[in-house]
Amino acid sequence: MYQLVYISSVTPGQSLSVDDILTVSRRNNARDAITGLLYADRQRFLQALEGPQEQVLKTMARISADPRHRAIVVLSRRTIAMREFGGWAMASQMHGDDAAMIAQVGRLVAHASPNVRATFESFCKLRRPTGAVAA
Repeated sequence: MYQLVYISSVTPGQSLSVDDILTVSRRNNARDAITGLLYADRQRFLQALEGPQEQVLKTMARISADPRHRAIVVLSRRTIAMREFGGWAMASQMHGDDAAMIAQVGRLVAHASPNVRATFESFCKLRRPTGAVAA
């Protein structure tokens, strides 16, 4: 099992619809046995992808070619013994309640490695979320 975590910026002028991203991601991820967590705010994406290495790398190549992303930085790549982001329902934004969103992201990353958990928790505390989704 392989895990890759990246951050990217939203390309100026691109609209960000988490629902649209979810529709395509769920289809592709089910096909490719990919799980993970996507956190998006109005300016950035933070995502952990995990699954078979070849599929994770293909997914990352698709993301890299997506015009909504720019300034992509891979934060970590590693082999994992088991999925850290598996079997979740979607976590959605609680409009007007950032504290609840931060708590929900905390629950979603509870089983992730300490470094990945700290990355997501720090990011969501610094950013005003538009959504976090388990992919």
